Amino acid sequence: MMLGKCRQPEQASLLFELMLSDGLTPTVDVYTALVSVYGKNGLLDKAFSTVDDMKSVSDCKPDVYTYSILINSCTKFNRPDLIEEILAEMSYLGIGCNTVIYNTLIDGYGKAEMFELMEDSLTDMIESGSCLPDVFTLNSFLGAYGKCGQIEKMEKWYDEFQLMGIRPDPKTFNILIKSYGKATMYEKMGSVMEFMKKRFFSPTVVTYNIVIEVFGKAGNVEKMDEYFRKMKYQGMKPNSITYCSLVSAYSKAGNMSKVDSILRQVENSDVILDTPFFNCIISAYGRAGDVRKVSELFLAMKEKKCLPDHITFATMIQAYNARGMTEAAEDLQKRMITNTENSGTRLIGC
Repeated sequence: MMLGKCRQPEQASLLFELMLSDGLTPTVDVYTALVSVYGKNGLLDKAFSTVDDMKSVSDCKPDVYTYSILINSCTKFNRPDLIEEILAEMSYLGIGCNTVIYNTLIDGYGKAEMFELMEDSLTDMIESGSCLPDVFTLNSFLGAYGKCGQIEKMEKWYDEFQLMGIRPDPKTFNILIKSYGKATMYEKMGSVMEFMKKRFFSPTVVTYNIVIEVFGKAGNVEKMDEYFRKMKYQGMKPNSITYCSLVSAYSKAGNMSKVDSILRQVENSDVILDTPFFNCIISAYGRAGDVRKVSELFLAMKEKKCLPDHITFATMIQAYNARGMTEAAEDLQKRMITNTENSGTRLIGC
């Protein structure tokens, strides 16, 4: 459905109005898609207004999925004060909280670091008698505490969920590895990987990307290279995220020959490159003062149909200014402004 693919709220709203003008009757799914677009862009007033419109249309009442999107938007944009209103409205309409709603609340509160509300929601979930925590609940708890460095809390809740009979999945282990890595607890990070082997959980590309990023950021290039070799030895195909971490680490270590090597590997592979990768490697050559390579990579972005963003332009402007190329930097500044204006007016692809 086209409306669901739109990312720009103005375009979604226009498409919705066109549907109405053509005499088409929106369904619950269509309205919910519009609520999602508004919610993802922080336009909560419009999202709530759309839900109110749904209630006035026969056979088009908001459902549990509509409200889960609304709740998720409120937590994402730090408006927990609106959630009680949503839950009260759901109760009035006879829509009970299901596992999806509870998990949405728990995940949202966790990401917003509202830990008391997160734990209260888990208690409500268990006491409801009809909804049980699952691996998604587990991962939300571990991710919330791990992300902010509360490792003891993370470990406590891992044990609690084990007692509930909830078993981890590969994502659980990736969360633990990333959390330990961020806290520079490398021994525990390794212990998780050993535990995965014993339980016959194979490391995924995501697992290796996390480990490579952790050691790269820590400046331990030797260890990073070791895991990159292991990744390839096990038949894992590196992706743009892998190469971003490698380029960033080599660049910070001043090892531009390694950056050159990565660029050759990427050029001779079928890896799908994206804007973040180009931003990373443009930044590396920019820091090294190689503006010729910076310009070449900028042209390569167009060939690969990767759209430059404000980070691309800012990185290049900084590189040109550092070399005293003020005229080229000013030209890029103008192109950045034009690019920003145009990105808000594209309709194709929404």
